[in-house]
Amino acid sequence: MGGNLLANYGEAVAMILFGIGFSNLLLQKNLIKKIIGLNIMDTATYLFLAEKGFIAGRMAPIVVDGVTSVEAYINPVPSGLVLTGIVVSVSVTALMLSLTIRLYRRYHTLDMDEISTMMKKEDQ
Repeated sequence: MGGNLLANYGEAVAMILFGIGFSNLLLQKNLIKKIIGLNIMDTATYLFLAEKGFIAGRMAPIVVDGVTSVEAYINPVPSGLVLTGIVVSVSVTALMLSLTIRLYRRYHTLDMDEISTMMKKEDQ
């Protein structure tokens, strides 16, 4: 495991993507853009896990040709975590989009500041 940036370019790209998604999540007022930012953060996390689980020269953990040595295969746990995360991410995205549609139908805007102002007016 090298310490330089070129040896770990996948992890560096994942961190840059996470930063882009996080800043998008914090700085945008539009709900759809916030959802896109959260999805970019999810993707960065999956990329990071996939990069950490990859070992050069090893195969996927499917026994072929009778090779049962542990050293011949990669660890299947990161791949399983990525797959599970993608399924959860799709479900959460669908829920966020459905709630965004409900908010738009009620307040006729996707701007978070306007929605919170209208909600405060309703409470009074």
